[in-house]
Amino acid sequence: MKKILVTGGAGFIGSALVRRLIKDKNILLANIDKLTYAGNTSSIVILNEDIHRYQFVRGDIYDQKVVHSLINEFKPDVIMHLAAESHVDRSIIDPSAFIKTNVVGTYNLLYESLSYWNKLDKEKKEEFRFHHISTDEVFGALGQDGFFDENTAYDPSSPYSASKAGSDHLVRAWNRTYGLPTLITNCSNNYGPYQNPEKLIPLTIINAINRRKIPVYGNGLQVRDWLHVDDHVKGLVQVLEKGEVGKTYNIGGNEERTNLQVVNFICERLSLLESGEKYNYKNLIEHVEDRPGHDKRYAIDSSKIRNEIGWKPEFIFEDGLIQTIEWYLSNKSWWSKFST
Repeated sequence: MKKILVTGGAGFIGSALVRRLIKDKNILLANIDKLTYAGNTSSIVILNEDIHRYQFVRGDIYDQKVVHSLINEFKPDVIMHLAAESHVDRSIIDPSAFIKTNVVGTYNLLYESLSYWNKLDKEKKEEFRFHHISTDEVFGALGQDGFFDENTAYDPSSPYSASKAGSDHLVRAWNRTYGLPTLITNCSNNYGPYQNPEKLIPLTIINAINRRKIPVYGNGLQVRDWLHVDDHVKGLVQVLEKGEVGKTYNIGGNEERTNLQVVNFICERLSLLESGEKYNYKNLIEHVEDRPGHDKRYAIDSSKIRNEIGWKPEFIFEDGLIQTIEWYLSNKSWWSKFST
C-alpha cells in the first residue's frame, strides 16, 4: 500500500484532496494540520471502514520536532504539501504567520524529508515524491492579454505571494542541490464546497443569504481564472502519478471572470432560487477601497498538464458555481462555525 502524508489536509484544497485519496483502497493516509481558523476537521468525510487507513495529526509544520517525528514514524512514500497561510488581506496586516508557515514550515519539511529520503533503499528512493502545491499568485499580475506558463518569471505582489514564491524556490533548490524527487504545481483561483467564508465566493453567498453588504474591492474588474477544487485535486493526483521529477505544472480552469461578474451571477442565481417575490441581492453590493497591490488579472496556460499528463477540467464555471451555491445553502451548519 502507498503511504501518503498530506500537510494542511483540513483546509479547503487539502480536505478535497483527502476526500479523493481515501477512496483508493491501496492508500494509507496521514494528515497533519495545525487547525487554524481556516482548518475544519468536519471537512474531512471519512467512512467508518476507512478509519484504519487514515490518521489525523494536529500539529504545526513550523515545529521541526513535530515534522521529524511524523515523517520518521509514518514513513511516507509521498508527501503532498498544502499547509499554508493563504489569505492576501491577512498577509498585508500581519506577514509573520505567512513567513513562519509558508517559508520556514516548507524548509522544515524539506530538511526532514531529505534526511529521511537519504536513508531509504534505492527502490524506495526512486519511488519517493515531495509534491509542493502552490499558486499562480507567485507570478504577479498580467495585462489584458497573455497567460502564465511554467516559464513565467516570478513577480509576487503581496506578502502572501512572496512567501509562496520563496517556498517554491526552496523546493526547486532541494531538487537541484540534493536530488530530492520533487514536483511543483501552481494553480489558479479555486472554488467549491468547504471553502472558508473569508474568500470571495463563499463570502458573497453567505452575506447574501444573511442580507448583509457584499464588499467588492475597487471597481470589481479584477480578473481571475477559476478552477473547481475537485478538478484541481484530480490534477494533483495525476501529476503525482505521471509528472516528471523536478518539473512544474500549471493547473488552470481557463475560466476567466471579473470579480463583479462572479458576484452578480451569485446574486442572480439566489434570486432565481426564491419562490414568490424576488429579492434583488445586487442591492447588497458595496464597492470598497481597493486592496493595496491588488493584481488586476491572473490567467493560466495549462497546456503542459493537458498535453503531457492528460488532465482536463470537468466543470464549466457557471455549473460549478451553481453547485457551490446550492452546497452552501444546504450546509449552514458547516459554515456557521466560522467567523465572517
